[in-house]
Amino acid sequence: MKGRVTFNTNRCKGCGLCVSVCPVKLIELDKSTVNAIGYNPAYPAYPDKCIACTNCAIMCPDTVITVERLDG
Repeated sequence: MKGRVTFNTNRCKGCGLCVSVCPVKLIELDKSTVNAIGYNPAYPAYPDKCIACTNCAIMCPDTVITVERLDG
C-alpha cells in the first residue's frame, strides 16, 4: 500500500511522536525551519516511503497530519 502524508507545519509543536512511530522512518524534524508558533516542525523527509499505516496521524496530539491511501 502506498500513501501520501501531509503536515500542517504551522500548527506542529515538533514533539517528535510521529517520528518515533513511523515504521519506515520517513518523518524528520526540520531543524532548519521555525514555524509560526516557534517550533521545528515535522515533515516527510522521504515521502515516497509512505505505506499509509496512519501511525503518525493517530499519534499526533495536535492533529496536524493527514494520511491518504493511494491505489496502485
